[in-house]
Amino acid sequence: MTGLSELYQNVILEHNRSPRNYRLMADANREAQGHNPLCGDQVTVRLKVEDGRIQDAAFQGMGCAISRASASLMTAAVKGQTPQQATELFQQFHRLVTGHPEAADPETLGKLAVFSGVSAYPIRVKCASLPWHTMKAALDQTREAD
Repeated sequence: MTGLSELYQNVILEHNRSPRNYRLMADANREAQGHNPLCGDQVTVRLKVEDGRIQDAAFQGMGCAISRASASLMTAAVKGQTPQQATELFQQFHRLVTGHPEAADPETLGKLAVFSGVSAYPIRVKCASLPWHTMKAALDQTREAD
């Protein structure tokens, strides 16, 4: 394993062990649920959107290490963003994990680049992207991810 791959794996494992923003957010005004029937991952994303920005983001649920780490990093990344910025970040992330890294902006992705290796494992793409689809559903107020 290369040094960079090992670092990426360690970041994912750390966010799985100690996920950030894993909590019930009582004052959320947006919420959606996502489920991956292929592996059983389930996630609920709650957002507090006020004054045109995501003031707070949290998640709960159960899933594999990739899904939990993705939700952890996602909630940290979207805080303070406008819904449009969060949607653009979702699109960048989706390009990265679906094997189109040339169309993703590394500067925009920052720490989210740790998921670049997911594209080599198509079965894991849904694991990494489920929290993001769920966040987008919460922003769109559709309550459930596609």
